[in-house]
Amino acid sequence: MIDCLFRRQPVADGGDLVFLATDGTRSNWDPEIQHGSPPLALLTKAIEDLNLQTAGDGLRIGRLMLDILGPIPVTTVRVRARVDRPGRRISLMTAEMLTDGTGDSPRVVARLTSWLLSPSDTRDAATDRYSPLTEGRATKFAHAWDGEPGYLETVSWRRQAEPQSADAEVWLSPLVPLVDSEPTTPLQRLAMVVDSANGIGAVLDPQQFVFMNTDTAVHLHRLPTGTDFGLRARASIGPDGIGVTTAEIFDRQGFIGTCAQMLLVQRRT
Repeated sequence: MIDCLFRRQPVADGGDLVFLATDGTRSNWDPEIQHGSPPLALLTKAIEDLNLQTAGDGLRIGRLMLDILGPIPVTTVRVRARVDRPGRRISLMTAEMLTDGTGDSPRVVARLTSWLLSPSDTRDAATDRYSPLTEGRATKFAHAWDGEPGYLETVSWRRQAEPQSADAEVWLSPLVPLVDSEPTTPLQRLAMVVDSANGIGAVLDPQQFVFMNTDTAVHLHRLPTGTDFGLRARASIGPDGIGVTTAEIFDRQGFIGTCAQMLLVQRRT
């Protein structure tokens, strides 16, 4: 039974945080590698924790930019975070995930950079580009990978039978905590599902094509709340094997931000 995505391990020499990836991180593309959302969520947690240590929660995350630097194995991983650009109003933080590489040098497999900004009261000027997304009746089959074990077992995936637009719309909710039984913040819960935009917005048959994302960029004009998140997504496929999936992100209160992912598109042989 999958009861979390990662299990915390003793801190490594040098101070790196150490986590054991569970079966709940396994990708639908390849069960030997991690789906993109668990690493994104774990690195988001590292950024949030570092922010509390350095800024006392005086800054808030406005952007998350995950670059996947290679296949991320389902194994023990190291996590480290740092402040690259300190500031009272604007700060840039980076978190990295590492696995054992050749020799004694760990290999960086994923890097998350995050802009954090100083909040101020702009409630009288607040605007939303899109009206709130309301959850309706779900289809019987959530996605083309229905029944695949691993990460997809850890998320409630409700594809809307009657979307409010021409793009695919899905409501998602994490079903397990991120790390052991530790509290999971709303931003971490969003990170646990937002990488699924690529699957939601798919326009190609996964039996005929592989379309794996190399990154996930999330911009948030408002922090998420709650445990349920709506994604409205669609992919655009170029003529030379490169695509982009873009998505609008919602919580129960309304529109909160956008997501974009670069795709490597290859025909299965």
